[in-house]
Amino acid sequence: MAEEEKPVPTEPSQPVETGKVSQLLTEKNLAHEALAADRLGVEMIKVEPEFLLPVAKALHDDGFNYLQCQGAYDSGPGEELVSFYHLIKVSDDADRPEEVRVKVFLPRENPRVPSVYWIWKAADFQERESYDMYGIIYEGHPNLKRILMPEDWVGWPLRKDYISPDFYELQDAY
Repeated sequence: MAEEEKPVPTEPSQPVETGKVSQLLTEKNLAHEALAADRLGVEMIKVEPEFLLPVAKALHDDGFNYLQCQGAYDSGPGEELVSFYHLIKVSDDADRPEEVRVKVFLPRENPRVPSVYWIWKAADFQERESYDMYGIIYEGHPNLKRILMPEDWVGWPLRKDYISPDFYELQDAY
């Protein structure tokens, strides 16, 4: 007679300590989720795609005037794609500038998110690279086209389920 399986006890998830940015967004009634800080202590927040622009505008208005990095990554085959934004509050009187990382999780079937180009011009080439490598559509971007791969390239090379073609035929440069 087989033993009856006992449910494995699960540990309750640890509550995430909300940082200054999360508190600011809560005060402004902007939808977001506080994530655990990274290993360097940088506060991270998760935002749904439809709330990215209001959150980005609020952060810019609060002094996060420098988009240090915009990038993307693939969570794994069949998993979500992530567009992230590392923002810094640059000021002359701070010993260490305040930082925050905003993450937007997107379905891999139709990854669409608004462009933040109109808030931080530095997003121009960075969003184009994320589009080129992962296929994330940055809606409202003024010139969203491939930047690293040829225009006629098929697929998104940095996705974890990408299959490289056997060969690629170079076209004449004329």
